[in-house]
Amino acid sequence: MSNTQKVVRDTPLLEITLRKYEKPVNLTGRNLLKKLLFSVGLLQPGDSRDVIVDVLYVLLKARNTQNAQQNLLSSDDIVKQVIEYRKQENLQLKGIAASNIRRQIKRLRDLYLVEKITNNYRITELAKLHDTFEEKVEKFMLVSMMSRVKEYMRAVDSEFS
Repeated sequence: MSNTQKVVRDTPLLEITLRKYEKPVNLTGRNLLKKLLFSVGLLQPGDSRDVIVDVLYVLLKARNTQNAQQNLLSSDDIVKQVIEYRKQENLQLKGIAASNIRRQIKRLRDLYLVEKITNNYRITELAKLHDTFEEKVEKFMLVSMMSRVKEYMRAVDSEFS
């Protein structure tokens, strides 16, 4: 008879990383987006593959178009535009596989910055990122997470008093 142990994985229901950096003065374009993505944990310091910056860039540019059809991009459209943008900026073509671009879109969706409509993507409700973050993350995710952490605090206080 073999000893098989069950491995219990602690999988969080929600997870978010927030970092505080200096104020965004003198940052523009890609560097500004990169610092935002560091701030919300979608990029890690030292990451060499930062294609998520370009995915967000492409979607933000599409948000500003007048034609409603052009606000929605398929993952193929996003891949093409990301490659074009990275070439234009003389960036290495790392992380541009369609499967990786889709994974980066999913990560932006998980933070509610991007939404899927049929098989296309856009910035959530074409709203300002600040408004979306405040409504979906600050007022929903963070409040829920803080409440649960406090429940654990009370349980620990009760257990160890």
